[in-house]
Amino acid sequence: MEAVRAADHDRYLTALYAPADKREALFSLYAFNAEIAGIRDRIREALPGEVRLQWWRDLVATDNDGAAIGHPVADALKATISSHHLPKLAFDNMLEARIFDLYDDPMPSRTDLEGYCGETAAALIQLAAMVLDPLEAPRFAELAGRAGCAQAMTGLLLLLPLHRKRGQCFVPADILAAAGSTPEEFVAGDGGPGARRAVAAMTALAREHLSAFEQGAAELPASLRSAFLPLALSRAYLDRMEGWRSSPLDGVVRLSALRRHWLLVRRASKGWPAL
Repeated sequence: MEAVRAADHDRYLTALYAPADKREALFSLYAFNAEIAGIRDRIREALPGEVRLQWWRDLVATDNDGAAIGHPVADALKATISSHHLPKLAFDNMLEARIFDLYDDPMPSRTDLEGYCGETAAALIQLAAMVLDPLEAPRFAELAGRAGCAQAMTGLLLLLPLHRKRGQCFVPADILAAAGSTPEEFVAGDGGPGARRAVAAMTALAREHLSAFEQGAAELPASLRSAFLPLALSRAYLDRMEGWRSSPLDGVVRLSALRRHWLLVRRASKGWPAL
């Protein structure tokens, strides 16, 4: 819980709306995600980062579920996988996708970006749903895919200042080309004349997935709601980006703590209205 509160405060807040007997498992999933998402920031070099990802892959693959590792997040994750019968392949795919984070290679296309979002944020939502209600969760796997794309793309926009500072570009090359830019130009200086058009296109793509999620979200049972609660913040973040006189290219976009709590309370209690 403390690891998630420090590293991923939005997901920490959403987990608090889950039933008490499910929170520990959700925190283990979110702590694992924070661990592997932060490898680039902690380790810096790509090869040691890959070694760390392989350590997690080997850990998940082993069958000695009762043996303690001595790593709090690892031990909690192993217990969650075992007790909730979570598919190990989902974790393996997530770890494979995170290799991209370690390098400065450009994201080739929108399709590649959607695949990356599917293996990371969408998979995490679906795993959380399986913890909350394993009978209902399979019905909403496609919705989790849309939700994960919307959430991850919003997150990547929020992290634009950090990514550009270290020369990393998650905006797909085909979107950049349509905006009259390149990955190299986008991460250099002010991003060039096409940078703001590329950000606008990326924002529109995030909104496309968010709207698709919201179309089906009214059918979500209350038992799964907390797995999808991060989406309660995504539209507000996107609105804030577009409402600024500047864009994520110029600085970090934030929501106040009060605003975040209010949005989560509303969705946790009422869900998403039918569109």
